Amino acid sequence: MDDETAEIELLEQNLNKTRQISQRMTSILTSFDTRLAKLEKSILPLYASTQILNRRANNIEKALLKIDEVASNQEGIAFEEALILRGPQPGQLPVYQEALERLNASIAFKASDRDSLDTARLVETGAKKLTQLFTKLVAEASTGATPPPNTEISAAPFPSAILSTLRPLVAFMRTLPLPASHPSHPAAPAIMSTLKDAQKGYADMRGTWSRKSLEGQGKRVIDRADTVDTIIAGKDFGRWVESLLSVADEEYKFIKELSPLSSPNVVASSYNALLNPILALFSTTLTSLISFIKRSLHKYAFLALSAYEALLELQPRWDTLLARRGSENAKANELRDGLGTLRGVCLRSFPEFLADIKMASLAKGAPGGDTSTSVADWIVSAVKYMDRLPEVHSAASAALLQLGDGNWKMGEGVQVGKASKLGDGDEQVILEHFVFDVITTAINSLTTISRTQRRPAYGSMYLLNNMSYLRHHTVLSPTHDALLDLLSRPAQEAVNSNFRTAKAGYFDANFSPLLQMLTDEPSNSKGGSSGRAAVKDKFTKFYELLEEVLERHKVARILEDDPEAREAIGDDVVKLVVPSLVRFTNKYKEKEFSKNPQKYIKQSSEAVEAQLKAIYR
Repeated sequence: MDDETAEIELLEQNLNKTRQISQRMTSILTSFDTRLAKLEKSILPLYASTQILNRRANNIEKALLKIDEVASNQEGIAFEEALILRGPQPGQLPVYQEALERLNASIAFKASDRDSLDTARLVETGAKKLTQLFTKLVAEASTGATPPPNTEISAAPFPSAILSTLRPLVAFMRTLPLPASHPSHPAAPAIMSTLKDAQKGYADMRGTWSRKSLEGQGKRVIDRADTVDTIIAGKDFGRWVESLLSVADEEYKFIKELSPLSSPNVVASSYNALLNPILALFSTTLTSLISFIKRSLHKYAFLALSAYEALLELQPRWDTLLARRGSENAKANELRDGLGTLRGVCLRSFPEFLADIKMASLAKGAPGGDTSTSVADWIVSAVKYMDRLPEVHSAASAALLQLGDGNWKMGEGVQVGKASKLGDGDEQVILEHFVFDVITTAINSLTTISRTQRRPAYGSMYLLNNMSYLRHHTVLSPTHDALLDLLSRPAQEAVNSNFRTAKAGYFDANFSPLLQMLTDEPSNSKGGSSGRAAVKDKFTKFYELLEEVLERHKVARILEDDPEAREAIGDDVVKLVVPSLVRFTNKYKEKEFSKNPQKYIKQSSEAVEAQLKAIYR
């Protein structure tokens, strides 16, 4: 018990000590907390002041960095501004391009900044400098010496060195900000206007240069038209138009490649402006050619047909050219208008040609008077005309179909509704009809002229010579075999039949009087002095008529251009005259119609035969 009490007292003592220590610790902590509060209260203003100073120090540092950055940017802008204002230098286009790209990038990231407007003006200036260089290069490429007039032209000269500079320049110009691609860029509208002006300048300069390159050759075609063959002159014009189309094709490739604005509508509009000088040159040259043809349509009809045929062949290429001008210019078609005018000239040539042949029969006899038997110039021209028709087959048939079958006779003998029977596919037929009318008109005129001559013998020789020439150069041996394809059977029969008629008329007019002198006297006049006198008179008149025939053939030759036909006629004359002379001479020589027969039989039959043959050598 005592032990437990002692332990309890000990515990109480320890507890009291612990309590005292706790109270002392609590007192100390309370005192420490109070001191901390006082310390915090005294330190807080200092802390706040320190925070303000730190913020100010940071702001000052940031301001210094910004000042350094702005100063650096201002130095860069000043450098780029000087570069932009100076313009792109030779070989330094990439440097210029990079400077403009940096300026555009700065605008993109500072769209609301006041400096963007200044930068945009600088970008606009750079675009103008680029277009100035572009225009300068195009101008250099569109000046200088043009191709000689006697050379084939496939393109207006464009130096390769300038092209190599223009290509990267145009590629960069196409990246410049435009309203469609950069709607918020301040300089986009002004750049668009600048590029439009540059493109318009390109079209004007290249169009003028192309016209200048083609002008000399076109003038040469017109100047040579009177000195070369008419069909060749027409083909020369066709080749010139082909050169014009080649130049236009080449310029289309260039304008697509070198246009600063590459949208299809803008390119089409610019190409139309480029074509205007070229098409104006075509119209002017064609007008000059047509005026030249109209001075003498009969002489230059084949020039018109040849040129018309050349333009017909080029029409597909021309339509392709016009399609590139854009839909707003689709109605304009210079070739169609030119073809219409040229076709009108061709249509006039056919009836006028037939009218010229008819007019020949109204002359007072053949050219040269009543003793002229040479081939008429108009027959030579008619044969040449027909001979050359196959060379312009397409143009002639197209024009004749347009005129209408038979209308070239200007209403004479044309059946109502006949013209509507022929159309596409009847080109050969209508040419055959026209050639037939040419031949029959020529035959009628020849026949009329020969009959109106006051001396029938010379008229028959004139008809024979001309009919022989017509037959030889059409039916027998035309210069071009293709003419035979245009001679229908009725046309050939008309030529052959009238040649036989002309040959019979020649024999009748020149040798029938001779043969009449060699016929027997009527039975009631035989014998006696009157019979002998009649025989003497016949011999006398025979040799007088023979002398007239010989003299006539010295003045007027027969078939000078056809030795074979002339010799054949000579053989026929000998066979016609000499046997009759031999029979007549032998018959009356034995009857002693005269004591001196040699006085009346002046030449032997052999001598007469020799003289007759000599006519046709």
